[in-house]
Amino acid sequence: MTTINNLRDKLTGKINQIERIDLLEYMLQLIENEENIIPYQLTAEQQNAVAEALDQYESGQFISDEDADKEISKWINK
Repeated sequence: MTTINNLRDKLTGKINQIERIDLLEYMLQLIENEENIIPYQLTAEQQNAVAEALDQYESGQFISDEDADKEISKWINK
């Protein structure tokens, strides 16, 4: 199992070997963008839709992708 510290050490080692300035600048931009990300806020209506979908899933009210594809194919071919 990889831990955060293991990943950091591995990344630090790899980064220290990079000689391309464009790649290092790009990596820095990615990291800085990650720091500025604001989590998406769902509306109350969206939260209710997600809660309803989770309830349906937990109660077994769903079909497999394969069954959904079959139903869609039947509907399209009518």
